[in-house]
Amino acid sequence: MSLTGKPLARPEYPPSVVAEREKQLEAARAELAKNPDSADALIWVGRREAYLGRFRDAIATFSEGVKRFPRDARFLRHRGHRYITVREFDRAVADFEKAAKLVRGKPDEVEPDGQPNARGVPIGSLQSNICYHHGLAHYLKGNFEKALPIYQRCAAEATNPDRLVSVSHWLYMTLRRLGRPREAAQVLEPISAGLDVIENVAYHKLLLMYRGEIAPEELLGEPLAGNDRPTILYGVGNWRFYNGEPARAYELFDRIVASDPWAAFAYIAAEAELARR
Repeated sequence: MSLTGKPLARPEYPPSVVAEREKQLEAARAELAKNPDSADALIWVGRREAYLGRFRDAIATFSEGVKRFPRDARFLRHRGHRYITVREFDRAVADFEKAAKLVRGKPDEVEPDGQPNARGVPIGSLQSNICYHHGLAHYLKGNFEKALPIYQRCAAEATNPDRLVSVSHWLYMTLRRLGRPREAAQVLEPISAGLDVIENVAYHKLLLMYRGEIAPEELLGEPLAGNDRPTILYGVGNWRFYNGEPARAYELFDRIVASDPWAAFAYIAAEAELARR
């Protein structure tokens, strides 16, 4: 169920995408059957289920992993992510808090991509993803004060442009929602048009908009597809909200929930705004 009481059906993907992802899931299950004691194999089954929109199945798989491998933070990290997807934010926060304790003081590790980007270069790590999603869960609950120190830590530890722009976007919005524009402006100082961003182009463009280098109308006028559309609409809408134009903000939030993919973080954020209204 959505935060506004709307039933959410399993996402529909093009037949070619479904066929490819079903094949990947079958391969992951076959690998688990060969190596039933492998935490890696079990994680990939859950991840492949989630890529097919089978979010409850994925949560069940990750829950099995939490029981079988209680010291492996990866299961909590991925389950927390999918708790966000199904709008169970309190459970997500609990998972990320436990995961953060498990990885504290340990070396970080690159997190392989299930759906690689154009360059085939992973941009995330276990600890950065725990931090990022932990902050997001608080943000979606409207607990901006709790999200703030988490995002600040994430930003300080960002090691590539994609991670920098993604966390800077949510950190900037958090500070603006807390009424701290001067601190928010400082978040924008490392951001420039020349950053070599691979995946998070929409976040990068929004940050440039916050800097005054791109007009909001220009972003809204671009052809937008996939998760980029709700991301841009929410960023511009939120910018209007904390700049004294709530009516225009809610127009964009309504546009998001009317037609965009409901598993996107920006969709969930727009839905949360409408539920709070």
